[in-house]
Amino acid sequence: MSTTLYRGGAVVTPAVLAAPGSPDAPSALLVADGVVAWVGAADEADGLADAADAVVDLRGALVTPGFVDAHAHVLDTGLARAGVDLAACGSLAEALAAVHAAATGAVGRRLAAEGSPLTGWGWAEDAWPEGRPPTRDELDAAAGGAPVYLGRVDLHAGVVSTSFAEVLGLATLPGWRPDGLVTGAAHAAARAAVRDLPADAREARHRGALEAAARAGIVAVHEQSTPETDTRAGLAALLALTSDPGSALPLVAGWRAELCETADDVRALAAAVPGLAGVGGDLAADGSLGSRTAALRAPYADAPTGWPHPAGRLALTAEQVSNHVASATRAGVPAAFHVIGDRALDEVLLGFRVAAEVEGVDAVRAGGHRLEHASMLDAPALAALVLLGITASVQPAFDDAWGGDDGTYAARLGRGRAASLHPLADLRAAGVPLAFGSDSPVTPFDPWGAVRAAVRHRTPDQRLPVAAALAAHTRDGWAAARSGGDGAGGPLGAGGVVGSGQATGAAAAPGDLAVGAPAHLAVWRLAAGTTGPDGVLPALRPDEPLPECVRTVRAGVVLHDALG
Repeated sequence: MSTTLYRGGAVVTPAVLAAPGSPDAPSALLVADGVVAWVGAADEADGLADAADAVVDLRGALVTPGFVDAHAHVLDTGLARAGVDLAACGSLAEALAAVHAAATGAVGRRLAAEGSPLTGWGWAEDAWPEGRPPTRDELDAAAGGAPVYLGRVDLHAGVVSTSFAEVLGLATLPGWRPDGLVTGAAHAAARAAVRDLPADAREARHRGALEAAARAGIVAVHEQSTPETDTRAGLAALLALTSDPGSALPLVAGWRAELCETADDVRALAAAVPGLAGVGGDLAADGSLGSRTAALRAPYADAPTGWPHPAGRLALTAEQVSNHVASATRAGVPAAFHVIGDRALDEVLLGFRVAAEVEGVDAVRAGGHRLEHASMLDAPALAALVLLGITASVQPAFDDAWGGDDGTYAARLGRGRAASLHPLADLRAAGVPLAFGSDSPVTPFDPWGAVRAAVRHRTPDQRLPVAAALAAHTRDGWAAARSGGDGAGGPLGAGGVVGSGQATGAAAAPGDLAVGAPAHLAVWRLAAGTTGPDGVLPALRPDEPLPECVRTVRAGVVLHDALG
């Protein structure tokens, strides 16, 4: 048995999350063979130190459950890290300069050697003085005619160079515009080409993304795979890469966005991708607000003259949703849908209600089904989520990045509609299960940033307490994946110990720092004076630095270490 004692800090246990002000947090934790074996106070830790294989002096650091990112795109994140970062560009001119520098520098040479186009990620025209994306003529000039793809920040639109478009025949596909802007089928084809990598390059992209997640204190990621972004075999390879904690990578729970009509379709998909967590995920009912492709009840406030779909458009019908949910329920596999706009949510929830009429409400409630994003929820939609037991997998960073009176959402929808987006407090008050994610690379792996975005929501009455937001990004992420917590944990036998030596027979939930749970944890340095009134959890005030991750541990295996 291998044991590590962490001592001299503050440990965020279930009791701390349940009542952040009381009692005082334990100061020590013992990990034995990848499982939390003991949690307690400093005087008790003294008696365990001599027998432990390793003793870690926390020097006042905070120990939390490891974060779970409930919605991410691992390959896209790796690709973005290997391409040109356009997120910080303050103008179209800066973006074109960045493309030119990359095309004529080391990035362009490396991608050319791999046979890959030059890629850039994260542009958003809203904040640029030019108010528009690059054109393909401008990309041709900036890159010297090389093939180029630049993905918009929401990954629902892109711009391409002439050579890239011609090789793929994008001009013949729906969603092509002569200026090089691509959406719909043309964008899907462009993204598929960008991901067409040799196996070794693909694995390098996966590892790069997951190592970045580990540095952010993340121990598990819910991958949202689609036929446009990866193959079944590619997803299976990613799941196999991380299935063992010995990989020293965060665990990947895989969702596959393939529409199913029968339970046999679901079973066949699950058989083709061993370890699949669910069918759906980024199974899109619509697009995004930023690209004006989310399906709305009322038109966009800023749709340009001649915009082909002034209120966005649906990508799925209620009948398709119903068949998918009923089939997944019957096969015992969770279903999930990407849904942003209120019109799309109406259609998806209609499909869920029809499936419940066929399969029974109790069966659907037990299915573990999810909605990804679910940005535009009203009271009837909240009631439907409660009735049907649907989890909301949400991204608080979206509100921080694009919310507020002067943000992208207000421009697209008008301030009144924008103020109702991402109703986190309403979801929590209604009892809807929440799980937080980043949608990386749409927003980066930054879990404390997401927690702060929930705590400092731009609509004040939708703000969450720090403890509730932390739980949604840790323990509740395991629940949203229907995960047993990396294969460890489970009910305790008599004599299990919690806190100061009290016995318990309760089950240890994955994602909790409690005896019998897998040792998924992260260690954080907090700047002086940044804790809240309880002196344990950070206050996450807007002008203060976020906690710094100095160690990430999955089932006892260290994924990232900067403790020194």
